[in-house]
Amino acid sequence: MTVKTTKANSATQDTKAAKAAQAVRAPGLLRTPPSAARSNGVAFAIFVSFVVVRLCILASTAAAQDRIPLRLSLDDARMRAVAASHRLAEARARAAAADEAVAIREAADRPIVAFLGSYTRTNHVLEFVVPTPGGVPRVLYPDVPDKYATRLDLQWPIYSGGRTDALERAARAEASAAAADVATAQADLRLEVTRAFWALVTARATVGVLAQSLTRAEANVGDVRERFKAGLIPPNEIASAEAQQARQRVLLIEARNQREIASAELARLIGVDLLQPIESVELLEAPPAASSPLAGLLAGARGMRNERRSLEQRIEAAEFQRAAADAGRRPTIAVTGGVDYARPNLRIFPVARRWDDSWDAGIAVRWPLWDGDRVRTEAAQAGRLVDAARQRLAEFDSVLALEVQQRLLELESGPSAVAAADEGVRAAAEARRVVTERYRAGVAAQTEVLDADLALLQAELDRTRTFASIRLAEARLDRALGR
Repeated sequence: MTVKTTKANSATQDTKAAKAAQAVRAPGLLRTPPSAARSNGVAFAIFVSFVVVRLCILASTAAAQDRIPLRLSLDDARMRAVAASHRLAEARARAAAADEAVAIREAADRPIVAFLGSYTRTNHVLEFVVPTPGGVPRVLYPDVPDKYATRLDLQWPIYSGGRTDALERAARAEASAAAADVATAQADLRLEVTRAFWALVTARATVGVLAQSLTRAEANVGDVRERFKAGLIPPNEIASAEAQQARQRVLLIEARNQREIASAELARLIGVDLLQPIESVELLEAPPAASSPLAGLLAGARGMRNERRSLEQRIEAAEFQRAAADAGRRPTIAVTGGVDYARPNLRIFPVARRWDDSWDAGIAVRWPLWDGDRVRTEAAQAGRLVDAARQRLAEFDSVLALEVQQRLLELESGPSAVAAADEGVRAAAEARRVVTERYRAGVAAQTEVLDADLALLQAELDRTRTFASIRLAEARLDRALGR
């Protein structure tokens, strides 16, 4: 009986405690410290932001993985880059502006017709009145404070001493130079796309070489472990093989990063999304060696390089600018005329409060006799610009000869470099095969196998870089020759 009473009292106390806790948790009775509430809110916001960012990253990664690779040839990449390049569009806009400058110079010797209008309010004046024989006074100059005037004006320069024609020719030469700059920008873009394209191909080939090397390293680690279990080798050889495997894995990761960077660079140039995977349809192989002599290639390069054509056009433009400056010493002749319709018209006497029309026509001649040496200074300045442009052209020719020779030597040495690289890969593979057999026979150390693997990897990478260098040398030679 006592036990039951105790249990009843305990149940009663538990019920009271539950009611008290419920009363405390009731709305309006919960008292959370403000600082704790703020902390909880900040923590919740940070957690939500982290989840959202993580989901976005996973979504973008999944979308990038689900994209179909864009297969491109070098010509396709070049055409896409030409269509998407902002730098090339800027050069075209500058060329269009130069063409508009030609139109401005052409319009300089055409007549100009303008409409002029004015209204003037003046103070009141005393009217000038004269008596007449009939006794009625006549107003010769009335008080007209509101004056209105309109004029249809004509200005037509018919002779400028050759200045207008020289400026027009200079503008045409500058427009031709701007067009050559567009071709130069396009050639630079083609070279940049070629470099990015072969960089992507090289990176993919490097990834393939390193993947094969990692496979060999993994097989080597498995073989070493089996030999260790059999008690044939000490444990340090396992560590050496695993270190070699880890190194191959790090190199493979770096090569994959380089591949993604090269793909993003090419994607930027051709105007597609940076996450768009790109695959090349061309293989990394050596092109045929150039057989043309240096003199013939150099002569062709001087005729084909748009940079040289641009310099020649700018020299011509500077010479026309000098001619235009010299023309400032000669007189200019212009036809002038116009029709006035005003109230009052001051050309008609006596002045009256009415609208009257009048006209005028004439020829204006202007001949500067002394201008404080302005024309001579302008002509001297233009002459200095001509000399500077000629020196720049001479410097370009000297650099062009050196560039063509360098690129030709790089390309001519390509077959020998490829043969040497192939021989290096063959020798390294044979050395690894021999060392592996000797190691399995127990007459060679594990370090010799690792060294042979490293030598084979280096030879394969050198062969890949040799092919890439030859392809890049071919592109640079084409750029130097203006192709």
